[in-house]
Amino acid sequence: MKNNKKTNVYKFEKNNKSSKVKKICSINERIARILIAFFVVLLILIFRLAWLQIVQGAELKEEMHRQLTASKTISPKRGTIYDSTGKALAISAQVDTISVDPSRIVVENDDGDIDETKTKELKEKVAKAFSEIFELKYDETLEKVSSDSTNVTIAKKVENEKVEKLEEWMKENKIYSGINIDEDTKRYYPYNNLASNLIGFCGTDNYGLWGLELKWNDILTGTPGKVTSAQDAVQDLIPYENETYIAPQNGNDITLTIDANIQQIAEKYLKQACEENKCKDGGNVIIMKPNTGDILAMATYPDYNLNDPYTLDFIDEKEWKKMSAEEQYQKQQETWNNRAVTSTYEPGSVFKIITAAAGLEEGIADADTPNIYNCNGNEKISGVTIWCSDKSGHGSLSLRDALKYSCNPAFIQLGKKIGAETLYRYYDAFNFFDNTGFGDIWGCGNSEEAQSIFWNEEDVGSIELATMSFGQRFKITPLQMISAVSAVANDGILMRPRIAKEIKNTDTGAITTIEPEKVRQVISKQTSETLLDMLETVVDSGTGRYAQVKGYSIAGKTGTSEPDPSDEDAGYVASFVGISPVESPEIVVLVTLYGPQGDYNSGSTVAAPVVAQILKEVLPYLGITSDTTEEDEVPETISLPNVENKTVAEAQKMLENLGFECSTSGKSDSIVSKQMPVAGTELIEGSIIKLYTEEDDTRISQTVPNLKGMYLSEAKAELKNKNLNIKYSGSGKITSQDITAGTKVEEGTVINVVLKQEIEE
Repeated sequence: MKNNKKTNVYKFEKNNKSSKVKKICSINERIARILIAFFVVLLILIFRLAWLQIVQGAELKEEMHRQLTASKTISPKRGTIYDSTGKALAISAQVDTISVDPSRIVVENDDGDIDETKTKELKEKVAKAFSEIFELKYDETLEKVSSDSTNVTIAKKVENEKVEKLEEWMKENKIYSGINIDEDTKRYYPYNNLASNLIGFCGTDNYGLWGLELKWNDILTGTPGKVTSAQDAVQDLIPYENETYIAPQNGNDITLTIDANIQQIAEKYLKQACEENKCKDGGNVIIMKPNTGDILAMATYPDYNLNDPYTLDFIDEKEWKKMSAEEQYQKQQETWNNRAVTSTYEPGSVFKIITAAAGLEEGIADADTPNIYNCNGNEKISGVTIWCSDKSGHGSLSLRDALKYSCNPAFIQLGKKIGAETLYRYYDAFNFFDNTGFGDIWGCGNSEEAQSIFWNEEDVGSIELATMSFGQRFKITPLQMISAVSAVANDGILMRPRIAKEIKNTDTGAITTIEPEKVRQVISKQTSETLLDMLETVVDSGTGRYAQVKGYSIAGKTGTSEPDPSDEDAGYVASFVGISPVESPEIVVLVTLYGPQGDYNSGSTVAAPVVAQILKEVLPYLGITSDTTEEDEVPETISLPNVENKTVAEAQKMLENLGFECSTSGKSDSIVSKQMPVAGTELIEGSIIKLYTEEDDTRISQTVPNLKGMYLSEAKAELKNKNLNIKYSGSGKITSQDITAGTKVEEGTVINVVLKQEIEE
């Protein structure tokens, strides 16, 4: 038993000792693992620290700098676009951008923690104020104010009046933190639609999107400035002396050659012509000063409001909604484009000026040798019959007569004598094969200047030679056409079209002048003078008689291009180019009307009267005195007296004694409160005077009828039925009226019309 006890004791001690050894080993292993883990973590930290210090050090330093500084961009003022008289056509007004930092629109409790309930109420209060002041949707505004972003724009291009309302609200409610008011500019166009297809427009970021605004964007935009300030951990600004301020460099001002007054005249009569003649594809007018190439007006119809370019008022709202988004955008682009530069057309008989110039300059033709050309109403070329405008024929003609009557067979014969090679040499000299340079330098929309379309010279056969001799089956731009005619008017010297006169640095005042640029001498001065004399005959006694303006000498040429059979959508193009005064040309006007759908579609009856209307106003405006003492044939007129404050009976007696008729529903003893027309208006005998009284002041409107093509007696009867009056000049049929057909006017209104003798073309 003893031995067993000893053995057991020995075993116990041995086992106990073994257990202690195992415990020590286990502890050592744990310590080793901990030390290993410690060193791994330490290595990771050292590696991370090295990475932050060496690899990302510069970036983190910059990030720290950004967090401790507040940087604000200062928008430069976009340059102003002026017309040649100093009128501002595009200006940048001072406005503001309102933004918020939602993280700073908070309410803290006494412990410095955010009070969620009161913060929510504050954000709702701020959103409500924004939505009321800036006319925004409350739910959308609240979402912005409650967002997690540090900067959210609430409203852009805010006028000063609304900013003042916001500042007043902030002061009343003692809320400043988190609401930012930053200076900005907004582009305005004071004349709305004026020269819209030329000027173009900007986006909300003041970046040019179309027209001159786009092409000149780098010149007009300028360079933004910046203010950098310190801020604390909660992004409150800390004033300090080392604040950095970099002033913005404002954009340059640009002065155009366009005269806003002449532009308005051109647009007025272009719109009237397009509407009266139902021109399906609109039209354009270019007015150029031939000796400098200055463009005084460049109008396209339809146009659009530069302050709201995405709304096209001439399209019915129901029709607009039927269009797909793609169709709508395509229509907008078509309307925005400056068609005088971006689209081509067949010039028709206006181009006979170029054929005549080549013939005269080459000595192949002269103006007045009789019986050189023969017209029996058509010309047969390689089995194809080409008709003259007068199918009965003009007989034997001189070149002057051929131009006067716009005879196609005569010019086919002249073209054959000149030959394709020589004609192409003159086309090249007149710049028909190259762009004018207008689009490359000064812009013409979102697209560049259109390229003319001619046959390759080696492909010109007898038929092609015949048709191009009178201006058909090739295409050029209206700008190319007027540039070439201006060269004829400028002693044969071709000038580069100029749309801008100067660029002004608004910061330094330095002015860069853009000088007129001579391209080349195309024809001699003698040829130029001969052609002008021949073109004056066209207006005096030829197809251009509707372009006459009494008191001024006018040279010009009609053009009527027939639809290209290969183009299903093509229509007639009616045009007229006028030059005045003939002895020393100061102005060239080209009117082009696309697809007239009315009773007339020729250049003589549709376009020539428009040129006359324009010249009648523009020539006196430019200070160009009439070169004759002859005055318009106008009837005798009577000055309308003032009959207001008289009884109806007294007024009727006075007016009837002067030869006028009265229209009133007032009682004979009632007092006249207003008359229409107003006192002092010059009226012809038989005019109708509307009398109104306080008891009956109901004004009645009438729709102006289309008087074009009527004789005077017909127009008088038509207007009398509507209680409207007429004033006229000239004799024959009515070619133009100053108030567009379809316009609503008050009874008693006077419609001014011009009559001309009927022309056969």
